[in-house]
Amino acid sequence: MGSSLIWFKRDLRLHDHAAVHAAGLHSPGQPLRGLYIVEPGLWAQPDAAAQHLGFLQECLADLSRALAAVGGELIVRQGEAVAVLARLHAEAPFDAVFAHEETGNAFTYQRDLAVAAWCRQRGVGFQEWPQFGVVRRLANRDHWQRRWQAHMRQDRWPDAPQPPRSPAHRGEGPTLPSDPWPVAESLGLSPQQPPKRQRGGRTRAIAVLDDFLFDRCGQYRGGISSPLSAPTACSRLSPHLALGCLSLREVVQATAARMADLRAAVDATADPVSARQHAGLKSFLSRLHWHCHFIQKLESEPELEWRNLHRGYDGLREADFNEAHFEALRQGRTGWPLVDACVAMLRETGWVNFRMRAMLVSVASYPLWLHWRPVGEWLATQFLDYEPGIHWSQLQMQAGTTGINTTRVYNPIKQARDHDPQGHFVRRWLPAMRRVPEAWLFEPWLMPADVQARCGLRVGPDAEADIPQPQVDLAVATREAKARLHGLRAQPEVRAATGEIVRKHGSRTFRDGRHPGQGKGKAKPPAPPDSPQLTLEF
Repeated sequence: MGSSLIWFKRDLRLHDHAAVHAAGLHSPGQPLRGLYIVEPGLWAQPDAAAQHLGFLQECLADLSRALAAVGGELIVRQGEAVAVLARLHAEAPFDAVFAHEETGNAFTYQRDLAVAAWCRQRGVGFQEWPQFGVVRRLANRDHWQRRWQAHMRQDRWPDAPQPPRSPAHRGEGPTLPSDPWPVAESLGLSPQQPPKRQRGGRTRAIAVLDDFLFDRCGQYRGGISSPLSAPTACSRLSPHLALGCLSLREVVQATAARMADLRAAVDATADPVSARQHAGLKSFLSRLHWHCHFIQKLESEPELEWRNLHRGYDGLREADFNEAHFEALRQGRTGWPLVDACVAMLRETGWVNFRMRAMLVSVASYPLWLHWRPVGEWLATQFLDYEPGIHWSQLQMQAGTTGINTTRVYNPIKQARDHDPQGHFVRRWLPAMRRVPEAWLFEPWLMPADVQARCGLRVGPDAEADIPQPQVDLAVATREAKARLHGLRAQPEVRAATGEIVRKHGSRTFRDGRHPGQGKGKAKPPAPPDSPQLTLEF
């Protein structure tokens, strides 16, 4: 019987946790011993923020209580991973480390390699299991979707065993101390964090999941696009999935079970509320496929985090980076009300809905002509639910540097007319807009000087103006940006390089429902039951 250590990373739960189960089998009768490492090198990365640290602390507090309830303990240490493991091994030797595979940023990738090397040198077993439906060392996407479905349908790992009834049977070792929890400044982080951000921990995650499955899911279809309805229509599970307070498999299975109950209610009574909720959960389930679909891209190609997926786009925007444009975006002073309101909401809550995120990246990439990497670093610090695989895949797709996606350009004026036609959202988050007459709601910079004077505000390019003047003409700048992108895309050498990207990263279900190798008019092979099909090119 050996002594084991569970190394928690972004998997902060005991439920449906392969490493927890393995530790219990490896060291029967011994208390579960978990380790979380606060790594200064990780928090020094440009994608880290104080709100991530605060949410993490709340998750770890919940995890510590859960381990204590089954007779285990959570040790929190600060330092670089290999050094912490070496010190802990000297204090209380262990012969096995169990963990989940992490698809994180470049730092965590190198960190995991270093930990594996240390374990080999010390003769310590090191085993990792998939955290999601993401496949390590995947050659291509040909059968990825079926593997995802198989993973999600498997039984969950058993919960951690309850503590032995008698202390004589517990085999307890000495309790190991944890380091004091660091303040943000000690890790080089600004202490500022959104005052209305979501709070972390599995207890809260389960409450959010239940609230969505049994109530809010009825708003999902038709409600997730507008920034007005999205805060309650969206599941709001993303930060809990990003830190692993919930396993994706338990969310998928809970969603499927709830859909089955709703389907039975619809069939029995034709209840419209149940029908609406079922439709919402069906759409939600399809988006849970997207979660792993995008993370798989970073797993398969880690360079996606810092260089263009399609190398033919190298140099497209990098040399033209305009710091004034970037600062206007970060400060929420672009002059386009919906854009600036989204930035204000991010500062206050750490969250905006997907469509507004796409609009922010589109505005940055086209009219402001900013390279996606600095924009992505900034947005990573603004998103409480920052998930590297989804984040960097989406940044490049919206910026047009994948080489295989349709150009996605979101006009912020049109988005405001479509999703905030009365201006309730922009007026909530931008106090100056409350004084703007409806006639100038979408383009306040066009207000005549006498109207501005009557409203008691001023529009201008300077920092003292109540409402900023846009730094570029939206229509002209967008048209020029699209022309530059499409001109590059049309070059033969750029077009020739897209095939390998499609082979490695492309979805294996086409828009017309066909599968690879299936010509038009041929019968489509049967899909696995209850399988929402991916229709994403990238």
